[in-house]
Amino acid sequence: MLNKRIPCTDRMRIVPKQFSWIDHALVRKKYICGLSCESLSLYLFLLTVGDAEGVSYYSDKAIICYLELDYVALKRVRLELCQSGLIAYCRPFYQVLSLNNISGGLTPAPCEEKRFSSQRSSVNSDAIPISQILDKYIGGTQ
Repeated sequence: MLNKRIPCTDRMRIVPKQFSWIDHALVRKKYICGLSCESLSLYLFLLTVGDAEGVSYYSDKAIICYLELDYVALKRVRLELCQSGLIAYCRPFYQVLSLNNISGGLTPAPCEEKRFSSQRSSVNSDAIPISQILDKYIGGTQ
């Protein structure tokens, strides 16, 4: 069994006073604006399965199965939510973050992909996605 690690202890989630776990500030303060539908589906999933501190133990494999995403899409939407300050991710744990007491809007939360993607982009900015190579030489994947 994994020992629980909370990625962002300074923003522990508290149940809002209204009727649900979903904080109205998500809409009222427009944190929801500009997010993709896939990101919102992951956020809703994490809200639903998270424990009292907002931490989810679901694996990427399970999330992919439930949300019908592929791994590349999951990484993209996870990074979108981290950059929006709505979740933190420290493999293998996801944490839905509090929307309370945030001055000046949300700030990016810890997310392993941010570190890796910045390293990748500095290594070779001329990299070509494998999907483009496959499309060119064998007509893409089915």
